[in-house]
Amino acid sequence: MSSTLVRSAPITSGAAGAPRRRTRILALPEARWAATAMLLFAVGLPVHLLGGPAWVWGTLFAATYVTGGWEPGWAGLKALKGKTLDVDLLMVVAALGAAAIGQILDGALLIVIFATSGALEAVATARTADSVRGLLDLAPASATRLAGDGSEETVPTDQLAVGEVILVRPGERVGADGRVLDGDSEVDQATITGEPLPVAKQAGDEVFAGTLNGTGALRVKVERDPSESVIARIVAMVEEASETKAPTQLFIEKVEQRYSLGMVAATLAVFAVPLAFGAELTGSLLRAMTFMIVASPCAVVLATMPPLLSAIANAGRHGVLVKSAVVMERLGQVDAVALDKTGTLTEGTPRVTDVRPLTGSGVSEDELLRLAAAAERPSEHPLARAVVDAARDRGLQIPPAVGFASAPGTGVTATVESQKVAVGSLARLLGAGDGHLADVAAAGLEDDGRTAVLVTLDGTPAGVLGIADRLRPEAAAATAALGRLTGIAPVLVTGDNSRAAARLAAEAGITDVRAGLLPQEKVAVVKELERAGHRVLVVGDGVNDAPALAAAHTGIAMGRAGSDLALETADAVVVRDELATVPAVIRLSRQARRLVLQNLAIAAVFITGLVAWDLVGTLPLPLGVAGHEGSTVIVGLNGLRLLADSAWRRASTEPRPVDRPDASPSLGV
Repeated sequence: MSSTLVRSAPITSGAAGAPRRRTRILALPEARWAATAMLLFAVGLPVHLLGGPAWVWGTLFAATYVTGGWEPGWAGLKALKGKTLDVDLLMVVAALGAAAIGQILDGALLIVIFATSGALEAVATARTADSVRGLLDLAPASATRLAGDGSEETVPTDQLAVGEVILVRPGERVGADGRVLDGDSEVDQATITGEPLPVAKQAGDEVFAGTLNGTGALRVKVERDPSESVIARIVAMVEEASETKAPTQLFIEKVEQRYSLGMVAATLAVFAVPLAFGAELTGSLLRAMTFMIVASPCAVVLATMPPLLSAIANAGRHGVLVKSAVVMERLGQVDAVALDKTGTLTEGTPRVTDVRPLTGSGVSEDELLRLAAAAERPSEHPLARAVVDAARDRGLQIPPAVGFASAPGTGVTATVESQKVAVGSLARLLGAGDGHLADVAAAGLEDDGRTAVLVTLDGTPAGVLGIADRLRPEAAAATAALGRLTGIAPVLVTGDNSRAAARLAAEAGITDVRAGLLPQEKVAVVKELERAGHRVLVVGDGVNDAPALAAAHTGIAMGRAGSDLALETADAVVVRDELATVPAVIRLSRQARRLVLQNLAIAAVFITGLVAWDLVGTLPLPLGVAGHEGSTVIVGLNGLRLLADSAWRRASTEPRPVDRPDASPSLGV
């Protein structure tokens, strides 16, 4: 497809119809129970600390146990029935065990923490489902079907059949995938291909359901069943990727599965063995409960969470929203990166890059741009805004225009300072045998991946403007940093045409370019890299990136212009659109992992020492609790080191060799 773009009117994006409904947080049972438990704990805590009546705070804490613990406890029992020891069940048992030996406050706090964690996970899952359902709003609910006699009938889009003809009026969304029979217009299909600019459509061109038509009317022959449209397949791919993506666990959770089984068995043995040899019941129970306290995985859990949560908080302060501790851990594991182009490497906004007056036209660059901006100013089209902005950036005075008109698929015309100025498509504005110099100038721009726009004065070609999406200032440095971090250069995956992609990739320092890709083809690239043994990070921003974001090991969305679906599907969001934060957050994740390993070593030393004391000697319960809580505090404080701004500054510097995961020197695909 030629990069020369013809256009006539403003094109805007956004879902049609009623606004998408989001699941309310308190509509989720997990959120309601967690909120209730937190409220009860918040009321009971000051009563307990201020020495209030025991029956008051005891009742409140008991209610906290019930409201916050029954759901994970029940789920744990069902998992136990399936011969799986769930960590949440052990936490409930540990909380009840703490209450049994008088540590009621500690147990209630543990219940609140786990209930809140489960609620947050439920909210994230519901929001993702909302976004997938909301994607269907992009496709209109109805379409205008044309009968053989030319009559019109409004029908639901899901009733359209292959071979039928529909009429797409100006400003409407296309009702089905098909091919234009007649009409001239342009269509904003960024949701499907990611192209930054609307694309000219005429007879024989393909259009996609859910894309937005310009001011020209189109007659379209349906070529795909609505259930097989590209937009429907995007929904299916996101759902499939979300369901089949391998279940993720924190590193420590994998250890806990085995550790918890051993702890339960050991606690029972510590209680039962002395009894078998005639020991006193109370003493055996006290020793067993002390063992359960000092051997419980609280310090082990805190060995992991404070570093990861601190890293999440630090990243958030610097414009990166990481959605969970699992995601923060996974970010440090990536060893291949796939980058979208429009809105990710680029700003997603067209800019005038070249102003080329034609030899013999008698106009200067500034004069050409000034007259073009005057003709374009009444239009709100993205190209028009680019021309007007370029004139203003040069400090040019834009004169008034009269007689403004736009023609679908051609461009705009207006009278400026007694001259008729036209701005638009070379193919439509030039007559036979005219404009040889303009053709040459336009071909040079298009070879560089730019959109060529002709400017004529009183019907005579005066010059050509080159328009392109602009690379983010930090893009080249960020892609180079990602290459050094992973040991292999990033891949560019885009739905844009190959010439524009190649030009942009050269500016960004990327050599592996995959252009002209539909959403399912981006997913295929991700799977190809994964089959080669890589853990792939995908960075994108649009609806068309969502399937790849869901299928990848980790997905990051650019937040400022990102679609709702991309933002919800991605594991992390760059809120301020600063691409340089992507390598920084990867390094921060690797710093967190190193602190986790340090904390695990500290926790292991404490647990081993306290358990040995309890088994070999007689460990007083208060001393056991103090040792257990002391180790918890130490690992917690160690993990909080990543809250400091200095941790982000370190992450923003070049990685040391130890920061790099093992990786092959090339992608091998």
